[in-house]
Amino acid sequence: MSNTLSQLRVEIDRIDSEMHKLLVERGEVVGRVIEVKKAAGDVGSAFRPDREAALMRAIIEKDCGRWPVDVPENIWRIILATSTYTQVPYTVHADISGGEIPIRESMRFHFGFTVPFAPAGDAKAVIRAVDEAAGDLGVFLIAQAPGLGAWWEGLARPQAPKIIARLPFADRPGHPAGLPVYVIAKPQNEGLARETIVASLQLERWRNEAHTALREIGAELVASAGNAQGAQILVAHETKISAERLTAALNTAKCGPSRYAELGCHARHSAIAPRNKA
Repeated sequence: MSNTLSQLRVEIDRIDSEMHKLLVERGEVVGRVIEVKKAAGDVGSAFRPDREAALMRAIIEKDCGRWPVDVPENIWRIILATSTYTQVPYTVHADISGGEIPIRESMRFHFGFTVPFAPAGDAKAVIRAVDEAAGDLGVFLIAQAPGLGAWWEGLARPQAPKIIARLPFADRPGHPAGLPVYVIAKPQNEGLARETIVASLQLERWRNEAHTALREIGAELVASAGNAQGAQILVAHETKISAERLTAALNTAKCGPSRYAELGCHARHSAIAPRNKA
């Protein structure tokens, strides 16, 4: 038995060594990517939400063998986030309004320990921090406190930060970092995952029928806020649902004329059942 265990441990050491070599090799390729971008004068964003979403979806859907799906998801999230950090160093400004521990755990699961963590009081503070930074990311709770009002107004200006991702990429029972958050960054023209659009709509008035009207066309009411001038709502909808269709549905619900403004986009969010071996 001892000989068998020794042989198995040698095999594990061999696999570990190969994984380390491949990780180093990947880093070298990332270095070449940086040099090619510099030579081409590529000043675009280093963040690629579309590529990240495709990679994460493929990893989560793969057979994980004896491993819980959290392990490969976490490993690959850290590899992707750190690879980006080696290209363009950045900080993640994180909303601690729901407690620092949950958002810190979410940030570390998705971005690792190399990327700096900067706490901020709420979504508005995160938006301001990213707006004032050169190339940082912001992470904040999707469910903000009602007293904060229309916190998403800070995303409305053309050059203001925009939503580029929703984390986690897929819900599942017992997710170790299942806190629903949005990720924001300075506006970028390429590399976006435009499967779901997040938009703000200004309404003349709020009516409860708006819930049903949005649900019937496949849109989600994310948040709402009202004032003397009317109501503002934050809506997530599939790309195939046009702004005209959304405003028409709200007019049918007698919410009055509405103004639509896109605030960002992210990959389609869904529940994915990992295919682990029994």
